[in-house]
Amino acid sequence: MPEIVLVTGCSTGGIGYALCEEFARQGCKVYATSRRIETIEDFGNENIERLAVDVTSDEDVQKGLDYIVEKEGKIDVVVNNAGIIGAGPLAEQPLDFVKQVFDTNTFSILRVCKAVVPIMASRHYGTIVNIGSVFDPLERPVLRLQSRQCTPSARSSLWSSNPSASPCLHVARALSSPNIAANGTSRFALAPGSLYTDFLAMIHKRINASQERNSMPSDVFARKVVANALKKGGPPQYMTLGGLAFLFSIMKWLPRSWALAIMWKQYSQRSSK
Repeated sequence: MPEIVLVTGCSTGGIGYALCEEFARQGCKVYATSRRIETIEDFGNENIERLAVDVTSDEDVQKGLDYIVEKEGKIDVVVNNAGIIGAGPLAEQPLDFVKQVFDTNTFSILRVCKAVVPIMASRHYGTIVNIGSVFDPLERPVLRLQSRQCTPSARSSLWSSNPSASPCLHVARALSSPNIAANGTSRFALAPGSLYTDFLAMIHKRINASQERNSMPSDVFARKVVANALKKGGPPQYMTLGGLAFLFSIMKWLPRSWALAIMWKQYSQRSSK
């Protein structure tokens, strides 16, 4: 019987979409979800089914899981990939937007885990993967792979609030999605009279950092993550992937003041007048 996989945040062109294709290529039955199903283009593989799930809604998450269990009788793998970017100066972010980012990037992981862990625990089998940004090691763990034994565990600045939801799910570090960066750049603007106007170019640079020449293509990333998620004996606790992964894995061991000084130097230059 094939592994049954649920992936959140599967808009076309992003990591979630690539993960769905790779899981299906490995013989899994995959449920590709997004808040709006029209953001997911049709897949060429008949083993992938699109499903509308709003990860910020308890009712919607439970409804989606119930639908899968009713059809398949189980859920073997869940990938928490949904996320939105919260770019810009935290001091100037509207609180409603801050709450939206935390609900989508952090609380959604707890919401999905809370709903799916009992399903997995009833079979003593399951894998949970949390995907986050390669920049996150400076603040906390990023992508987590839950043990096959399904022993609950999870852990979670605005975008960096993503998959550290709680100290319970084992982790593997990842590269942030190209869709996240593209959407963040297109939607981001400073308010008139912002104290940070001179740093706008640096803010855009930070948003797009994951898409520079050292970035890892989504399909390559997906192959590596799926191979480990389906690994016999269970996945590793941590994975760090991407062109800058090695650099950030080193930086997390530096004194925090040193690491932050490096980041500040990289992204704090004022725009030339």
